[in-house]
Amino acid sequence: MLEIADGLRAWCERGEPFAVATVAAVHGSAPRRPGAAMAVDAAGSVLGSVSGGCVESEVYELCREALDGGAPGLHRFGYDDDSALGAGLTCGGSVEVFVQRIDPARPAFGLALRDAAARHPAALVRIVAGPARLLGRALAVRAGGGRPGAVTPGAVVGTLGERAADRAAVEAARTLLRTGRTRTVRVPTADGPATALVEVCAPAPRLLIFGSTDFAVALAPVGAHLGYRVTVCDARPVFTTADRFPGADEVVVAWPDRYLRETATDERTAVCVLTHDLRFDVPLLRAALRMPLGYVGAMGSRRTHGERMSALRAEGLTEAELGGLHSPIGLDLNACSPEETAVSIAAEIIAHRNGATAAPLGGSALAIHRDPAPS
Repeated sequence: MLEIADGLRAWCERGEPFAVATVAAVHGSAPRRPGAAMAVDAAGSVLGSVSGGCVESEVYELCREALDGGAPGLHRFGYDDDSALGAGLTCGGSVEVFVQRIDPARPAFGLALRDAAARHPAALVRIVAGPARLLGRALAVRAGGGRPGAVTPGAVVGTLGERAADRAAVEAARTLLRTGRTRTVRVPTADGPATALVEVCAPAPRLLIFGSTDFAVALAPVGAHLGYRVTVCDARPVFTTADRFPGADEVVVAWPDRYLRETATDERTAVCVLTHDLRFDVPLLRAALRMPLGYVGAMGSRRTHGERMSALRAEGLTEAELGGLHSPIGLDLNACSPEETAVSIAAEIIAHRNGATAAPLGGSALAIHRDPAPS
């Protein structure tokens, strides 16, 4: 439900209850991922979507029932082989959707929705399967280092109803906040394990592009379209200007390795080294390959790649550290232009982030939509 926080925040301010249906789990091919949500208020207004249209009518009715006092519950929708008009997913997969009535006065929901609407990192944890007495219980976890306010950064608001469940949920939420993933986890209760959905609102991951080249000009807007906060960095001021990189959020004139060491990064950060100049590449990659980053790629010919690897080994990098380098950068698209090369690089970043094969879908038996590999 955090993905529709902007609209839900306004509903909360009215002080009236509403119902939310949230995708808790996906099996096989399905159009939306965990965390996708649809909300219905007392007037019948709708926000969001859980399936792109396949089961919206059925979910709408479940939300109306929840508003009328129905118990929270998990509902499974899959492919309906018997009726073309039945509620099901035509893509062949299945989704589990948790539906519950939301009281805006409950502090966990208020905190999570306020922070998500303000793009502040936060997690909302709800029991979606397990003991009936705990279904829909919620707690919110606020990431540390947040803006000043009534709630302390890192604070936990609300409860799942049992201390052991709360401890497990908070630990899982803080881990998933670092990776930006929404998923279900198991938590202990007095009646046995329960399933909790951990929804995460995380700031946009960063894409750091080093080298003020035509390839960087093409890659910056592609990264922005993929949801990255894009920074272009180069030590040469004449080439590194905001006018040249309108697709970047930041354009920085600095020595690349120094900037990388000083700027904020995390396990989702993607680093693309497009300078193919050993003076810049070696110190930059020496730093990058020893940091917990999401992706590190470097441009260059196979000859340049070989020389760069030799130089990095001479700098003391281990084979395990060198194994984290994607070089030559990108997937084999036989790309010729900077724009085609940008697509090649972006495709490799997506495939690596999601643990995908990058093989043609037509020759694969894998589900088209599936959970990303664990981070």
